[in-house]
Amino acid sequence: MTAPPVSPSPRLPSPLDEVADERFARYGVRLLLKRDDLIHPAIRGNKWRKLAPVLAAAGGAGPRALLTFGGAYSNHLRATAAAGRLLGLRTVGVVRGEELAARPLNPVLARCAADGMLLHFVSRSDYRRRAAPEWHALLRERFGACLVVPEGGSGPAAVRHCAELGRELRGRTDVAAVACGTGGTLAGMAAGLGPGQRGLGIPVLRGGRLGREVRRMQREAFGGPRGAWSLDERFHCGGYARTPPWLTEFAEDFARRHGLPPLDRVYVAKLLHALTELAAQGAFEQGSTVTAVITG
Repeated sequence: MTAPPVSPSPRLPSPLDEVADERFARYGVRLLLKRDDLIHPAIRGNKWRKLAPVLAAAGGAGPRALLTFGGAYSNHLRATAAAGRLLGLRTVGVVRGEELAARPLNPVLARCAADGMLLHFVSRSDYRRRAAPEWHALLRERFGACLVVPEGGSGPAAVRHCAELGRELRGRTDVAAVACGTGGTLAGMAAGLGPGQRGLGIPVLRGGRLGREVRRMQREAFGGPRGAWSLDERFHCGGYARTPPWLTEFAEDFARRHGLPPLDRVYVAKLLHALTELAAQGAFEQGSTVTAVITG
């Protein structure tokens, strides 16, 4: 069933809320939540920040269609589909995994389809070509004129737009932490932070290549490195969309303690668990403030 129309206007800056959590307080650390999940009811969190430049371009004289890439549980695909519905744009989602086409759609892909996105399933080997211009040309031949949006929405314009997240946190925190898929939000956020602040990325995928990608995106967006940032790659729980039972229990407990809606397991729960563990390990100085970006 198609969701009812929603205004595309965002709520910015997103709220910044302090939460009292003894797992941080006992180490002298303040925990803030940057509620990017409240920016928009359909295009949530960092997805709005990344998609805003693309949506502005699609509203101009160019093609009124978006083509982008994602896995079976991609929040980016879901956000792009919702944006297309709200703004009257045609959307095509290139989904990793041919075998998925023969299965009932999971809730994420079902929501994409309900919002009007055409789902195109491809093999994993084809999906590796997602950044190749020659493949983009073939996809345009098949699906018509469209703006091609990178996986995760992390193009240079999107990274520059995510710098506003860092600017919203200037003077408010010592560490700004975000869960990372493609790394685009971290690349932009770190660029917007002020002196003495640092960004912390918690990758939700295995692989160990994300640091190189963040550096590449900063070069393309800003011409070189910007801001202080680091990655801690120990908290992916085995890989993307891997959510062991203990993580679900942690997420439910955290939401219950702080009166939050159910937490996203793929990104947000891993981020908050990582920060809880890092606080216990003494990774944050006593008297410091740590902000978790709740991306929805």
